[in-house]
Amino acid sequence: MPSLLIRNAAAIMTGLAGAAARHAGPDLRIHDSRIAAIGRLDPLPGETLVDASDCVIYPAWVNTHHHLFQALLKGEPLGINATLTPWLAATPYRFRAAFDEASFRLAARIGLIELALSGCATVADHNYLYWPGQDFDSSAVLFEEADALGLRFVLCRGGATITRQLEAELLQALRPESLEGFLASVEATAQRFHDPAPDSMRRVVVAPTTPPYSMRPEELRETAAFARARGLRLHSHLSETVGYQDSVQAQHGMTPVRFCESVDWLGEDVWFAHLVKLDPDEIALLGATRTGIAHCPQSNGRLGSGIAPVRALEAAGVPVSIGVDGAASNEAADMISETHAAWLMQRARAGHAAVPCHLGGAGEAGADEATVEDVIRWGSSGGAAVLGLPATGALVPGMAADIAIYALDRSPRYFGMHDIAISPVACGGAAHLKRLYVSGREVVREGAIAGLDMAELAVRARTAVKGMIARAEAA
Repeated sequence: MPSLLIRNAAAIMTGLAGAAARHAGPDLRIHDSRIAAIGRLDPLPGETLVDASDCVIYPAWVNTHHHLFQALLKGEPLGINATLTPWLAATPYRFRAAFDEASFRLAARIGLIELALSGCATVADHNYLYWPGQDFDSSAVLFEEADALGLRFVLCRGGATITRQLEAELLQALRPESLEGFLASVEATAQRFHDPAPDSMRRVVVAPTTPPYSMRPEELRETAAFARARGLRLHSHLSETVGYQDSVQAQHGMTPVRFCESVDWLGEDVWFAHLVKLDPDEIALLGATRTGIAHCPQSNGRLGSGIAPVRALEAAGVPVSIGVDGAASNEAADMISETHAAWLMQRARAGHAAVPCHLGGAGEAGADEATVEDVIRWGSSGGAAVLGLPATGALVPGMAADIAIYALDRSPRYFGMHDIAISPVACGGAAHLKRLYVSGREVVREGAIAGLDMAELAVRARTAVKGMIARAEAA
């Protein structure tokens, strides 16, 4: 790969902590898929030049929790005002059997494109559309679609061996898999796609859909041992709502995190989406075991689940990352809107807990609970750490060249900023993506993906939604 020099950036955010969060630049060189140098650099003979004047450079985002198939389930009326459990029945479970290979592939493509256009290079998708006798390989479809765009892809292979009552009552409910079938499928998928390299473009993760509901305790232990024997990481949902606390206490007489401890589902190779409802003991246990979080603020807000205690988790030692969750519970499933929400919601959480001085409190609080630098770190190097991709996620020489360049001269939203470096996160919106590089390969140029007909994609999406509604209603 020829050398490329990005020149004259107005600001460079590295994805690192503290004083290292910003680099003076103003130039960055890519060579052989890696960041070769950052500083004041002179062009080399024959080097490709990219002018980044008035632009900010970020590490490309790392999305650690998604459900790409839900890109065709946005704003579904029966679930739009529901909390998690009724929403599951009304939307994703009701439409599961309505997906065929064509609609699943289209949904994945739409979701991946939305992420890429926000500056995201790495996508971890928690896919749970599997059932006995399925006539298409949803795992292969996801890898194919990510590869076609040039994105780094982590398949979190979901599934279940038991079902909740809410699924069993649905007319088109899909049968659960056997444990043997689940593990055999993971084995075959990992042998075909998994690459353990520190900057791998393809990973496979063992990810039963929700530990307390998807498998029996002995099956969860076996699944964890299976994954660790093969060097595969573990992922799932946990403690998204108070419902987890009630049900796990009723079934097992313990908290959800303690239950996961009892089935060997905590550790540095594990991360959970959500972790909204936790008690102090659970936070301490997650931190002590270095179990990670995929913080999904917009979905948690949309479903009324709450705001995860991210600051307390990080202080306890929990690795923090950011995920957009599925578009059926987050109609803006991109990393700019997600990081903007993460920045605001941590501040709102702290401010909501503030107590007035006359009642013994400290008064106003929360405005510094999360900085933009924190959020960038969570959404880049934090995500890479959670996924076990240590050669990605930060703008440092030697790291994979996963780079997003935002031009801020196309919208008045970004005009008048005193600190241009924080604009994409602090202002939200849709900053113009001048370039997205993934391992040095150009994926987005001037807000567009080569060969993509956006109007045609919109027509296909509208047609697919109509077809899925008809199939769901006929079931």
